[in-house]
Amino acid sequence: MLISLCPHCKAGELTAQIKAKPKLIEPIDYENVIVQKKTQILNDALREMLLFPYDDFQTALLKRQGRYICSTVPENAEKEAQSLFVTECIKTYNSDWHVVNYKYEDYSGEFRQLPNKGTKSEKLPVHVYEVDEEADKDEDAASLGSQKGGITKQGWLYKGNMNSAISVTMRSFKRRFFHLIQLGDGSYNLNFYKDEKISKEPKGSIFLDSCMGVVQNNKVKRFAFELKMQDKSSYLLAADCELEMEEWITTLNKILQLNFEAAMQEKRNGESHEDDEQSKMESSLSSLDSYFPEISKSSRDAEMKFKSESRVKLFVLDPDAQKLDFSGIEPEVKPFEEKFGKKILVKCNDLSFNLQSCVAENEEGPTTNVEPFFVTLSLFDIKNNRKISADFHVDLNHVSVRHMISNATQQLMNASGDNLHRAQDIIHESILQYPKQVIFSVTCPHPDIFLVARIEKVLQGSVTHCAEPYMKSSDSSKVAQKVLKNAKQACQRLGQYRMPFAWAARTLFKDASGTLDKNARFSALYRQDSNKLSNEDMLKLLADFRKPEKMAKLPVILGNLDITIDNVSPDFSNYVNSSYIPMKQFENSPKTVVTFEVEEFVPCIPKHSQPFTIYNNHLYVYPKHLKYDSQKSFAKARNIAVCIEFKDSDEEDSLPLKCIYGRPGGPVFTRNAFANVLHHHQNPEFYDEIKIELPTQLHGKHHLFFTFYHVSCDNSSKGSTKRKDVIETQVGYSWLPLLKDGRVVTNEQHIPVSANLPSGYLSYQELGIGKHSGPEIKWVDGGKPLLKISTHLVSTVYTQDQHLHNFFEYCQKTESGAQALGTDLVKYLKSLHAMEGHVMIAFLPTILNQLFRVLTRTTQEEVTVNVTRVIIHIVAQCHEEGLDSYLRSYVKYAYKAEPYIASEYKTVHEELTKSMTTILKPSADFLTSNKLLKYSWFFFEVLIKSMAQHLIENAKIKLLRNQRFPAAFHHAVETFVNMLMPHITQKYRDNPEASKNANHSLAVFIKRCFTFMDRGFVFKQINNYISCFAPGDPKTLFEFKFEFLRVVCNHEHYIPLNLPMPFGKGRIQRYQDLQLDYSLTDEFCKNHFLVGLLLREVGNALQEFRDIRQIAISVLKNLMIKHSFDDRYASRSHQARIATLYLPVFGLLLENVQRINVKDVSPFPVNPSSSVNEPLSMPSVNPLVTPQKSGNTLDNSLHKDLFGVISGIASPYTSSTPNVNCVRHADSRGSLISTDSGSSFPERQSDKNNSLDKNQHCGTLGSSVVRSGKFDQTEIKSLLMCFLHILKSMSDDALFTYWNKASTSELMDFFTITEVCLHQFQYMGKRYIARTGMMHARLQQLSSLDNSLTFNHSYGHSDADVLHQSILEANIATEVCLTTLDTLSLFTMAFKNQLLTDHGHNPLMKKVFDVYLCFLQKNQSETALKTVFIALRALIFKFPSAFYEGRADMCAALCYEILKCCNSKLSSIRTEASQLLYFLMRNNFDYTGKKSFVRTHLQVIISVSQLIADVVGIGGTRFQQSLSIINNCANSDRLIKHTTFSSDVKDLTKRIRTVLMATAQMKEHENDPEMLVDLQYSLAKSYASTPELRKTWLDSMARIHVKNGDLSEAAMCYVHVAALVAEYLTRKGMFKQGCTTFRIITPNIDEEASMMEDVGMQDVHFNEDVLMELLEQCADGLWKAERYELIADIYKLIIPIYEKRRDFERLAHLYDTLHRAYSKVTEVMHTGKRLLGTYFRVAFFGQFSIIIILSNFLSTIFGTAVWFASLLFRSVCILAVILKITFSAIYRNKSPISYTSALHASKH
Repeated sequence: MLISLCPHCKAGELTAQIKAKPKLIEPIDYENVIVQKKTQILNDALREMLLFPYDDFQTALLKRQGRYICSTVPENAEKEAQSLFVTECIKTYNSDWHVVNYKYEDYSGEFRQLPNKGTKSEKLPVHVYEVDEEADKDEDAASLGSQKGGITKQGWLYKGNMNSAISVTMRSFKRRFFHLIQLGDGSYNLNFYKDEKISKEPKGSIFLDSCMGVVQNNKVKRFAFELKMQDKSSYLLAADCELEMEEWITTLNKILQLNFEAAMQEKRNGESHEDDEQSKMESSLSSLDSYFPEISKSSRDAEMKFKSESRVKLFVLDPDAQKLDFSGIEPEVKPFEEKFGKKILVKCNDLSFNLQSCVAENEEGPTTNVEPFFVTLSLFDIKNNRKISADFHVDLNHVSVRHMISNATQQLMNASGDNLHRAQDIIHESILQYPKQVIFSVTCPHPDIFLVARIEKVLQGSVTHCAEPYMKSSDSSKVAQKVLKNAKQACQRLGQYRMPFAWAARTLFKDASGTLDKNARFSALYRQDSNKLSNEDMLKLLADFRKPEKMAKLPVILGNLDITIDNVSPDFSNYVNSSYIPMKQFENSPKTVVTFEVEEFVPCIPKHSQPFTIYNNHLYVYPKHLKYDSQKSFAKARNIAVCIEFKDSDEEDSLPLKCIYGRPGGPVFTRNAFANVLHHHQNPEFYDEIKIELPTQLHGKHHLFFTFYHVSCDNSSKGSTKRKDVIETQVGYSWLPLLKDGRVVTNEQHIPVSANLPSGYLSYQELGIGKHSGPEIKWVDGGKPLLKISTHLVSTVYTQDQHLHNFFEYCQKTESGAQALGTDLVKYLKSLHAMEGHVMIAFLPTILNQLFRVLTRTTQEEVTVNVTRVIIHIVAQCHEEGLDSYLRSYVKYAYKAEPYIASEYKTVHEELTKSMTTILKPSADFLTSNKLLKYSWFFFEVLIKSMAQHLIENAKIKLLRNQRFPAAFHHAVETFVNMLMPHITQKYRDNPEASKNANHSLAVFIKRCFTFMDRGFVFKQINNYISCFAPGDPKTLFEFKFEFLRVVCNHEHYIPLNLPMPFGKGRIQRYQDLQLDYSLTDEFCKNHFLVGLLLREVGNALQEFRDIRQIAISVLKNLMIKHSFDDRYASRSHQARIATLYLPVFGLLLENVQRINVKDVSPFPVNPSSSVNEPLSMPSVNPLVTPQKSGNTLDNSLHKDLFGVISGIASPYTSSTPNVNCVRHADSRGSLISTDSGSSFPERQSDKNNSLDKNQHCGTLGSSVVRSGKFDQTEIKSLLMCFLHILKSMSDDALFTYWNKASTSELMDFFTITEVCLHQFQYMGKRYIARTGMMHARLQQLSSLDNSLTFNHSYGHSDADVLHQSILEANIATEVCLTTLDTLSLFTMAFKNQLLTDHGHNPLMKKVFDVYLCFLQKNQSETALKTVFIALRALIFKFPSAFYEGRADMCAALCYEILKCCNSKLSSIRTEASQLLYFLMRNNFDYTGKKSFVRTHLQVIISVSQLIADVVGIGGTRFQQSLSIINNCANSDRLIKHTTFSSDVKDLTKRIRTVLMATAQMKEHENDPEMLVDLQYSLAKSYASTPELRKTWLDSMARIHVKNGDLSEAAMCYVHVAALVAEYLTRKGMFKQGCTTFRIITPNIDEEASMMEDVGMQDVHFNEDVLMELLEQCADGLWKAERYELIADIYKLIIPIYEKRRDFERLAHLYDTLHRAYSKVTEVMHTGKRLLGTYFRVAFFGQFSIIIILSNFLSTIFGTAVWFASLLFRSVCILAVILKITFSAIYRNKSPISYTSALHASKH
């Protein structure tokens, strides 16, 4: 039981909500069912919808794609490798990718990810809507329906205002342009305009068929003439001159004569054929055929079916389907690949010094530098204070200069011995000799990175001495010759030794985004300071690089270094990597210019690391410093050269390995390398970098070997000339073993120097106390560490991490953990948690492979759990560094389950499931379990891949599903799911991300299990999952549950999983025999498990809060959109079969019909507690008799509460004052604003309006958290989209079955939903869309907007957005219209007998007709309306009795709507509407046996009156054209030529035109409510003899009063209507009391007694029920007007009838209302809160007449003060009128003419 504090209850009052968990329905045993029903499935035409495909998934081996021509792993590397770690690394780089391919995986995502979704959709048709036509755009009035050959005339005339309250005077004439035209039916109109633009709509028309005569009348104005009309009114016109006047009179009389002759001829025709009329009558159907062949066709062939394959899919138009939403799309997973930072191409062009000469002996040749120089390039990062790249050596010397170095030296450098390195086998060594282009890579570019060039020369002497000639600016050839001579000698003797000379630098980047600074140039060439050589010194110099004052102090060598930089294009070719392995795009020819990639020293931090993918094994050696000033072992040791070698033995005759990368001009690999020599330095510093290619397998004998030489620079021949010139003397040896504890030694080392070199020197070991083991070694300077060196390892097969090394070493010792001691292995596993992050990333695939291997080979649970913990740690680290993409690549491509040997090893999926279950136990470490939850996707993906590989590799795929995996694994999975669920449902508050991720990952896992496992078992796991949730859960848990369902239901074979097939008892042969479920029965949910579960959960969610409802609806709709777009199920039969799975949606919608029944289409949330789209004060008991105006604009749809929200004063969901939209004005309209005055009888109201407003009783303030309130617009639209899609997709049989099963109330609700579809998807027009878009844009800018206020974000406000949105909405509206029409036509065809019950006057028929009517009431496209008109003709033809017998409601409503269409701006619609109206008359005429069409005749007149009263604006040229079309139809209908029909039609159109003329003033006074009501009152009086017409005008008056908030006046109108009907019924003997009974309410009621028994009474269908409805309407009106005392008088008439009927429910309701009414009376008597108005009707008569003032005080509660005020008012009125009359008389110099004026209902 959930107990919550209700915000609407009094403080402390608790509302207990008992929310029982819905019972779980056990799913079918899927595997058994498909075996049992195998025959049935195989015989099914759509069996592909019932079976999973056989080739659903498979494993594949993808060839590893690299950048290189060949593998980066050396040929013999795998054989040489002995260490487990090296072996595994090599396997990793050599292995291909192992993938599992799911053939239909493209179908397993959301609808946006479907494979065909990317194809370009067809262009949507553009529909024409009247609402989009320009407001002022009208067809040329002269051309509309005008007939050639008729009499025409136009010109200026003066028009007298005949309808003025004062007589026509000179002043009241207005100059107007008159145009006489003949209409299409031959009749004439005299239209008048303000100017000569007759293409506009005229200001008014005089219909000449109603004119009796034209006479001259000069009483008021000269040249005037008068048109006398049939209704005794007249029009006074005046010309400018007598001639014009006579021309007009002649023309008009001529027309009158023609009209008279035509009328006489018609009369003669009618008389002559009256006798033989009967004999010439033909059947109504054949007569229809003659004029409307298409009507009869549609009637005969069982309604025109509009279903067609070419129609637009509804879901294509759905706003959600149109949105580009990439949130659900997973990033593409790519295999591991080498990644580089910003690549920079550096081209070395030239190095030239000012000191130049020709170096050739004969002085023939170019002028060049006088000696060779060598450049070394590298990158320095002064921000992070480190060197960030390896060195690149370049020789820019001219060929002639290069020859200065002797060949002997070259040979010495080449050394001898074999060359087994792989690079030479691939490319010519010659093209690698003199590289000039290099590619640097920078992972973290920024402006403080420098490209540094160090320049060296052949050893000669001190740097200062050698640089001196180059620093002088004087151009002396003598100096050049001298330098050249010395250089030649030095090159001959010391060509292999180098010395530092100069340096230069330049910046690389402009900014941190890696924009190259191409304009920067190298700085001046600074002389190298022999005391500041190291990299650290260089970094200090660069730090001052941007400080000119510091740099100016440095000595400059005159010269120029020309090096350019550029970006590297993606298709760049002909380059080799740092191991000299060429790319695939490499041209192997001697002329190829090779570009070299230089190793980047990437920072050792995880975010810049990446898993290694290639073999690379380099060691960079840096001799740093030698301290030789204290040595006594050697006599001379000043110009010290260091020779570096790499050896694998310490034997005497062992040669160094040829694995050191050579310098330009030399071989690719050499056996040794020399560092630069500093002249006369005993403690030399070095900056040299020696790059070594390490062997694949290192052992203890591998070491770096250093030999020191004293180089004699002096070439003088002092002493004996015979003595050989000794260039170098050995002055020491040193060595550094490369391995220590199995790892390569790196970083800075200090090592001693030996004076001698005994064999086996590596075995020397200090034992302490002066003792040692190994050979005798003489140490220089007492064995002090004199040599400082550092090494830097760049290897993808050796690790520096001790913990990782130890783990692999232990695994190797114990054969991958098979014989491992659990405790030791656990110790090593735990130590892996301390592994460095960058190492973990770099060796990720190798480490994970080894861990999974240990997992499957261990027998101890403790080891399994600890392995899993390490994997969790690694996975978490990767995520925390944002490197989870590497994990995805690993699972998809690199992970490969070990070969399965049942007796020896276990499978990863079994062991991992068990270990994860252990880790998730409540007693386990919560930090680890949280990480497992948060990153669970990885483990589930591994499980899935392991299962797939296991099935295929062990041929278990061929077994039955329930035999593929052992029972133990099924149990393990179930236990794991049950262990995981509490974490999801309980940790969502403390650890939301972990719970959310675990939930999603579990869903993905369960979804994929359908592919491998027993599907019935998977269903059970889904049930286990769902059982952990309950109604009333927090929103987060609902989100989890629906996310789970969304993922699972997106399975590519979701349809086969639901088995859309018959499950009936016995043998069902055909699909048609299927017992379809239209509600969620247990049987349905069992047989169609997933869809049943989803629909049940959606149904439950609909009872929750709005956010939860929206999530649920979205999941359902998106799934249905997916089915609709799925190209596997494109055919109609497929879609119909899928629809059977969703038929229970009908049941869901019917359960919530009252919450869906919202007909307002405002894009903004409206008050859910107020009645929708119908004013409360207008209880349309019979909306067919008084139809509403259709359509609304943004102005009235922008709910007032919206602006309250913006200003922060109101909740967007509730109105702050309950239901006072009908009491806006605070004068006489009612002053007691109480909660009850908003709606009178809520229960009754909801019955009548079929809208559920029951939430009104539960406090309306702040009820934004009401569960189960009205749905908002987005929810309704989404649900209706689903409903319409099912309706459109399902077969006719299924629909018939549903209707046959449904009860009448369910059918009514079904059509209510259908009608709501038309309201919700109606097209509002481009202007509305544009305004709404702008409004959205503005509202979204307001920061104070409440977050919960949701808008339809599909609205944009640019022109393109508006156009796109309007095309979309136009197509939706049309498609919804056509789909609904399809359904209605089917229903009317199949249920004709039910609909004809009681001559068609039954609730079901009324409901169906309401939907038909709705088509005309809402904006429809031209296409849709044409189809609607065809459907309406068929309806009229099929159900004539409903229109022509009994109550005239349906006929009246139809006439009203058709007449509105007759005034359409679209000519095609006018034509169709006119023909439909003609068809209605004609059908009526045939139905009465060709006697008359009184019913239609009267209803058309009533509808015209109503349209005029509603100020729709009919009567213009367009409407006149429609009347002409109707006349023409009658004239050209051959089969009724010998009847009075055509003359009756003409008479009707004449009457309509007369009414239009008589009421022309209505339009003028539409903004003057008092005048408008007065005109209507006069019209109502004039129709005293025709009850229906009088009722029409009284109803209209009531509506205007309600609109203006005049509730008392509206109530009186209702009283008059009720009295009118009562009087009629009394005269017919059907009711005892007539209108006199109502005198107690108003003395004016006697007006209703003037009813006359004339032709108007022929088709009146009032009865007792109509009267009862009207009386209740009166009571309702009086309640709203606060006239509580009068309600009892009305109820006195109602109560006896209900007593007679024994309707106790209604009686109880009436007495309850009376009780409340009397309570209100006593309340207002005590409080005095009610203030009622006083009304006057003032009339004036004659010359100096008596003024009669009739005052009726409706309230007696006012005192003397108010009486005086009323007296004063009367006096002022009299005085004002007398003065006006007098002045008018003086002006005209005549006596005032008698006139009357009625100020009706003028307030005090």
